Amino acid sequence: MKIVKRDGHIVDYMPEKIENAIMKANNDVCDEDKVSDIQIKNIIKYIESLKKKRMLVEDIQDIIEMRLMALGKYQLAKQYITYRYTRELIRKSNTTDKSIKELIDGENEYWNTENSNKNAKVVTTQRDYLAGITSTDITRRFLLPEDIVKAHDEGIIHFHDADYFAQNALHNCDLINLEDMLNNGTMMNGVMIEKPHRFLTAMTIATQLITAVSSSQYGGCTITLTHLAPFVRDTYKRYVEKYKKRGLKKEDVEKYAKEDLKKEIVDGVQTFQYQINALTNTNGQAPFLSVNMYLGETDEYKEELAMIIEEVLKQRIQGMKNSKGVYVTPAFPKLLYVLEEDNIHPKSKYYYLTKLAAKCTAKRMAPDYISEKVMKKLKIDANGNGQCYPCMGCRSFLTPYIDENGKPKYYGRFNQGVVTINLPDVALSSGKDMDLFWKIFEERLELCHRALQIRHKRLSKATSDVAPILWQYGALARLNKGESIHDLLHNGYSTISLGYAGLYECVKYMTGHSHTDNGEGKDFGLKVMQYMNDKCKAWKESERIDYSVYGTPIESTTYKFAKGLRERFGKIKGITDRDYITNSYHIPVFEEIDAFEKLRIESEFQRLSPGGAISYIETPNLENNLDTVMEVIKFIYDNIMYAELNTKSDYCQKCGYNGEILIDDNLEWYCPECGNRDHDLLNVARRTCGYIGSNFWNKGRTQEIKERVLHIDNKDA
Repeated sequence: MKIVKRDGHIVDYMPEKIENAIMKANNDVCDEDKVSDIQIKNIIKYIESLKKKRMLVEDIQDIIEMRLMALGKYQLAKQYITYRYTRELIRKSNTTDKSIKELIDGENEYWNTENSNKNAKVVTTQRDYLAGITSTDITRRFLLPEDIVKAHDEGIIHFHDADYFAQNALHNCDLINLEDMLNNGTMMNGVMIEKPHRFLTAMTIATQLITAVSSSQYGGCTITLTHLAPFVRDTYKRYVEKYKKRGLKKEDVEKYAKEDLKKEIVDGVQTFQYQINALTNTNGQAPFLSVNMYLGETDEYKEELAMIIEEVLKQRIQGMKNSKGVYVTPAFPKLLYVLEEDNIHPKSKYYYLTKLAAKCTAKRMAPDYISEKVMKKLKIDANGNGQCYPCMGCRSFLTPYIDENGKPKYYGRFNQGVVTINLPDVALSSGKDMDLFWKIFEERLELCHRALQIRHKRLSKATSDVAPILWQYGALARLNKGESIHDLLHNGYSTISLGYAGLYECVKYMTGHSHTDNGEGKDFGLKVMQYMNDKCKAWKESERIDYSVYGTPIESTTYKFAKGLRERFGKIKGITDRDYITNSYHIPVFEEIDAFEKLRIESEFQRLSPGGAISYIETPNLENNLDTVMEVIKFIYDNIMYAELNTKSDYCQKCGYNGEILIDDNLEWYCPECGNRDHDLLNVARRTCGYIGSNFWNKGRTQEIKERVLHIDNKDA
């Protein structure tokens, strides 16, 4: 018999533990209320006679209490109940000490690998994690119902970001309204920040605003370069006036003004890149920032925007220097390049930018690509118009929204949070019984729904005073002091996400097929996705809250879910025999498939993940094969809303090797040139879950990275 403990772990049945617990209670009552050794043995025999394969520890304790009362040992039963209650208090009273000690000593595997962009050794990150451990403890003991905590512990669902949930003021991710803040002024730390008058100043202020905003939330944030383009023109006018005052001829004025402008754009972009990577927010990391590059966002300042985009791409191609002075791939900011009619065809005016983007992708794994063509077909607003806009941070997308003036609005909006369902667990719990599958699926989705309602209700208590830069000074709103943010949580202004993971394993177990089979597997996978969308639609109509299906980037949770499945169901070939489960709707990393077929199939599932999703292909080094990169980019434009190319960009500081750092059979990273295994002397950049990670990963994610197959063979390189 197996025993399911309160934290969800499954252990072997040990009768001596029952005996010890009764004996401790026995010692605290008078002789006539004691039970004999034989009576204790009989209680144990009764439990064993039930012949259960698995029992909850709480059920065993209930049985002991009932058997003691059946024997007329009421005082002993009372003492046992008191003992049980006392043990429960002790269990709940302090669950943080061990985690804190392990964190400080560098021995906690979870916190060491929780985020591949955080270094758990440094004090700023440790400070954030210390607060996170405390928040998680408070969340578990006081803020969530026991059934949700239990489901989270068992890996049935995942309640995201419990390490920030104790504060009722923190939301997930957003699109920063940089336009409002730069043009109308803002406040930081009680200091008025007025409208800048030149590009370099605007870029400097932008980095400070981004850092302040990212310190007031826990998810990713996105800005658009379109909001910075007007300051390029302001700068050019300043230089024109400068040279006019010197009495130069018109052609010389324009010549020197353009030269100075070009230098200022270089300096401004460099300042932005340095500061985003050098500044640390209160979460103990560089701001988790994405930068949108979309020419279609402006007609008036398109030329200025193109100049900024060009320089951003050039500087990303160069990279940033590591401690050895060697240029390597930076993790942030994540770059989002929108493909559109003006840049996708060889005769397009801005095709040169797309070619530069392809070169950047081959060298630095950035940018990612958004298809304006596909997105406008999928994102239709209340006016019947297709919309194109960036994701918030990694992959979370807002729903279309029309403001009170009937105009589309995206910047200044945000996501409230995420709860993720473990789809393989639903499948395995059903034992391949289809009717039971849909019944369990319904129950689990309602569990997620209740958890999401708790997230929403907690955030609804916040007022604008908790984060003035967000709610009072333009990043997300211009509310009055003390005003509630409640209205911004309803009617589509913000979203809240039903995450999902492991569609492949779910489909494979239930049908015996991959969802790539263009048959039974694919049909079932699409049905599962549609079911989640239908649920979100019903919840939204009932509550006026924008629930949305979200392909969760389960960086550390993939390992947790995999371990939970194996503990609950054992090792099942092709389902639970790995230390990870597949992200969202993705085709599994080990499945051999052509790049274009992968993107084509995944586009059908991405359509049913409106709250967030990204597809990718794995490639070898394509720096000498840019034609292939351009071919993929054009395919993305025609076929899928949001996708990326994963290349390798590593460096060994010990021997100077510049190539792919490998993973051995023990899931340890090493340099193939000199054998170096010191993480501090290896620069490794890998796409983790839509963003680039550079601080290494847990065993589950490392195994997933190791097993990735190439979708392009590069034979023409």
